[in-house]
Amino acid sequence: MSQFPQTLKTWRKSRRFSQLDLALEADVSARHISFLESGRSRPSADMIARLGDALQMPLSARNQMLTHAGYSARYAARGWDDAAMQPIRDAVRHMLTAHAPYPAMAVDRLWTVVDLNEPAERLFGLLQVGQGSSLLDLMMRPDLSDVIENWEDVAHHSAQRLRSESAAQGGVPELDRVAAILSDVPNPTALPDSPIIPTIYRAGPLRLSLFGTIAQFGTPCDMTLDDLKVELFFPADAETEQALRGLEGT
Repeated sequence: MSQFPQTLKTWRKSRRFSQLDLALEADVSARHISFLESGRSRPSADMIARLGDALQMPLSARNQMLTHAGYSARYAARGWDDAAMQPIRDAVRHMLTAHAPYPAMAVDRLWTVVDLNEPAERLFGLLQVGQGSSLLDLMMRPDLSDVIENWEDVAHHSAQRLRSESAAQGGVPELDRVAAILSDVPNPTALPDSPIIPTIYRAGPLRLSLFGTIAQFGTPCDMTLDDLKVELFFPADAETEQALRGLEGT
């Protein structure tokens, strides 16, 4: 029996859609959604594409839904070094380089560092993190609270972000596992007196307060690109701005 009905039902429930909700989003009848989930109707590849759009599914999950319905996978997963990825590598490198003297990095779906600029190499080098390192492993290090001044705040919000990313991808055990560990860190007792919660790094006399923004490519047709995130860090105060500019070129 096809695995498609259960796959569709699982994704619909993960998005907290009723059958009617999904039918309205996909512009089909609720009866047809019911037939698809019961196995009484077999979806076309076009219908799977419409359902994937309606459920905002990642490309890897769309491939799985296609194969569960008996079709070939549609989306490739090119390696980062693939020739076809050259324009993407160039775009990422441009963003990272242009962001100096502020740190910036690109990470994949499991928070592995794909690329980073020189300021990020200097900052995260203090934590023995570089290209190919896992930020998930970093977040589980017991000594991280010695380097991050406001670790309780950072751990709390990192756990929330991990859960959100996992849910968006239909459940990622690696992200859920680290989120559960971070949830054991005591919750912060009060919100900081600022519009955003920065991460405050300390290394000897060096103190850097940084907040981040996340960019993703808007029209991915490749799973590697669909999962890629570029994180740009900015100074949260004048002292950090001055320190980062002072470190430039050192």
